[in-house]
Amino acid sequence: MQPFIQVDEFNYIREQVKRLVNAHSTTNDKAVLSAVKSIAIERVFALFSEIEDEQKNILQPITDIHDKETGEKFLLHVKSYVIPFYVTEQGIKKLFPKVKKLIIPSLEKFDLREVVYLSWFDPQTNKKYLVLNRMGKCLGVEGSFQSMNKKGVCAICNRHGEIGMFSIKEKRKGDGTFISRGNFICTDSQECNNHLMNLEKLYEFVDNIQK
Repeated sequence: MQPFIQVDEFNYIREQVKRLVNAHSTTNDKAVLSAVKSIAIERVFALFSEIEDEQKNILQPITDIHDKETGEKFLLHVKSYVIPFYVTEQGIKKLFPKVKKLIIPSLEKFDLREVVYLSWFDPQTNKKYLVLNRMGKCLGVEGSFQSMNKKGVCAICNRHGEIGMFSIKEKRKGDGTFISRGNFICTDSQECNNHLMNLEKLYEFVDNIQK
C-alpha cells in the first residue's frame, strides 16, 4: 500500500486520537463513547475526497482506541502511510539564489513524515528560512527572525505558544524606498508543524509576507 496521507492530515488524525483517549479517561458512558468514535471515524474519512477500501481498513481501527497505548500503536502504524516531505539540498539552494553562504541543516535531522513545511534558523545572520510545497511547486521564503521571549498566537498554526517576529524588507520599485512586512510565528518550527491540520493559514502567511 502506497503512502496516501499528507502530514497535515496525519496531524488531524492524531488530534482525533487525543479526543478518543480523553473521552475514555473521563467517562464510562457507552453512548457517549460510541458517539465520540463515530464522530472520529467520520471526520477522518472526510479528509479524503476519494478513499479506497484498503485505505479505510488502515484507518478504521481508530474506533478500537481506548487508552494512550492503543492510540500510540495506531498512530505508529498509520504514520507509515504518510507521504514524507520531499526536497533535496540542491533544490533548496535553487530557492535562495541570492544567499551566497546558505547554511542548510542536514535533512537527515528531520523526520520528513512530520514536516508540513521545512524551516531552520541561521543564528549568524538572524535569518529564518521556510520551504514548502504548494500545488506541486517548491517555494522558499527568507526573512529576519527575532524571538520575542513571550507567548502569542502564531500566524501559521494559529496556536498559542512561544513566538517571534518573522519579517522581510524589500525595495519599492520606482522611488527606491523600502517596505517591511512581517508577522508573529512559532519560535519552534517543529511544534508549529505538529499543530498544522490544514494548509490555509500557512498559505495565507506566505501570500501576505510576499505580496
